[in-house]
Amino acid sequence: MADVRVVWSPELLAYDFGDGHPMNPLRLDLTMRLADSLGLLGDGAGVDVVGAEPVADDVLETVHEREYVSAVRAASDGGRGDPLRGLGTTDDPVFRGMHDAAARIVGGSVDAALAVWEGRALHAVNLTGGMHHAMPGAASGFCIYNDAAVAIRQLLAAGARRVAYVDIDAHHGDGVQKVFWDDPRVLTVSVHESGFTLFPGTGHPREVGGAGAQGSVVNVALPARTSDAGWLRAIDGIVPAVVRAFEPEILVTQHGCDAHVEDPITNLDVSIDAERVAAERLHELAHELTGGRWVALGGGGYAVVDVVPRAWANVIGIASHHPVPATTRIPEQWQVEVEARYGRRGPGSMTDGQDARFRPWAAGYDPGNDVDRAVRATRTAVFPLLGLDPDHD
Repeated sequence: MADVRVVWSPELLAYDFGDGHPMNPLRLDLTMRLADSLGLLGDGAGVDVVGAEPVADDVLETVHEREYVSAVRAASDGGRGDPLRGLGTTDDPVFRGMHDAAARIVGGSVDAALAVWEGRALHAVNLTGGMHHAMPGAASGFCIYNDAAVAIRQLLAAGARRVAYVDIDAHHGDGVQKVFWDDPRVLTVSVHESGFTLFPGTGHPREVGGAGAQGSVVNVALPARTSDAGWLRAIDGIVPAVVRAFEPEILVTQHGCDAHVEDPITNLDVSIDAERVAAERLHELAHELTGGRWVALGGGGYAVVDVVPRAWANVIGIASHHPVPATTRIPEQWQVEVEARYGRRGPGSMTDGQDARFRPWAAGYDPGNDVDRAVRATRTAVFPLLGLDPDHD
């Protein structure tokens, strides 16, 4: 059994909305080139790099409406799109081959999840995945098909009884929440910028799941400009407790890195160093609770050169049990590639120079702190539904 299965092939770069769109596939190419130059994908790294094929329509239709899948196919074959289904909008413009490109990403996440569930890999990573906004009947927020939701549905079909999904993207994981709103077998946890200041406008603390599944939806809505100490404190104050209470058999995580201070479309102020700490904590939770069964997905992240490659190379390093020291210098071969494409050098090292320290939630609640009030609102709303005391860990 490999330590980690990494889904990657150049064909996955075909998910491309065109010039000027924030979801630039070069972010993925640069990520994998950086991971390779850091030695994370080579012989001896304990990594199997595998490609992905588009999943069949019947697999997509475990989450998506048949009419929607047909609309995506029609649009990707040269049609005009269907704005009522989110196709052909500014966020989700139509491009030729869109169906196959999006279904291939789903194929990668399904492969990753089943490889872990079946014991063919301890961990699996699909950084092209994490398309958490796609709804059963519509595209949304750069997302055509919801690979995370389809992968979780496949895990349930394969016999999983409890699946935990934790999303640390700056945007609320609304599509995954929608799919599993009434399903007590799936815990969805999203730590994100408040919907009052950021798309999609949802993910408030009182969203806790449907009838028969209350407590299976957990949302932490953080104020704009939350930085490392508050972001990590929020994760610490919510995620370990709710995931432990749920007792999952497998952990699926979404590592959108758009909470970073340099991301051009969000309002959080998090560093690479804090994002590394968060990934490490989620990895530790998988080893503590699920026998190590962990599937890590990508997601948002629109600082193509300066943030995404470093954040996601760290995820690969953590998953392969070869974490990259924060002080590591960026290899020159990667810098040459960046200069050739962008006419400038990328960041010099794998750190932003932040210590990413935070005050643990157990140290006490501060009612005068905006982040603490946000965490407290979530604990008050959902902890009792999980048999937890909102006042104590």
